Amino acid sequence: MEYTHEVEQMCVVAKGAKNGPAPIPQEGKWTMVKEIKDVSGLTHGVGWCAPQQGACKLTLNVKDGIIEEALVECIGCTGMTHSAAMAAEILPHKTILEALNSDMVCDAINTAMREIFLQIVYGRSQTAFSEGGLPIGAGLEDLGKGQRSVIATMYGTKKKGPRYLEMAEGYVTEIGLDSDNEIIGYKFVNLGVMMDNIVKGMEPAQALAKASGTYGRFAEAVKVINPRKE
Repeated sequence: MEYTHEVEQMCVVAKGAKNGPAPIPQEGKWTMVKEIKDVSGLTHGVGWCAPQQGACKLTLNVKDGIIEEALVECIGCTGMTHSAAMAAEILPHKTILEALNSDMVCDAINTAMREIFLQIVYGRSQTAFSEGGLPIGAGLEDLGKGQRSVIATMYGTKKKGPRYLEMAEGYVTEIGLDSDNEIIGYKFVNLGVMMDNIVKGMEPAQALAKASGTYGRFAEAVKVINPRKE
């Protein structure tokens, strides 16, 4: 290491205080993080691209600084789905510092990686107070039955009002209206469950019926409409 002439001419003054890093909560323990290998936890980060036409939710399960599991969920941009496919290959087995400096092509995914890095190194993880953390596979369990991302898709206009297209329960096929033409419920199909049943050999029509359900006071609807056509 090279020092300037001015520094070389200085006398040595002893450093008294030895103040280490503040401990952070990680997987049920208070730990002093000095190196990347000291970081563990499962947490999430959300990112967006410059024009903000798409967003990414990134979930990482980190053990001893290494990404053991990555869940990449995207919305709003068709191109970023291919970047997400790349990220699913790139991220696991890297350290979180390597991942932070890896280009996932999509700005939204890169930004999500930055945000999740800040979350986890400051101890703001989902498993901060969970002893031992969560097992590898916990990220996949976040998707629930059928292993599909939870997405809300709604649309509305001043002239024609709101349309529910996709809810947590699934793809909305019909919405029920009361006598004032206000929404009181909807019918949906859980596409993940339906496809699972079809793969198992169930007839498509039966699988569709089995994966369908209603929410709210749909049965009391005076009028039922297809939100995509009517």
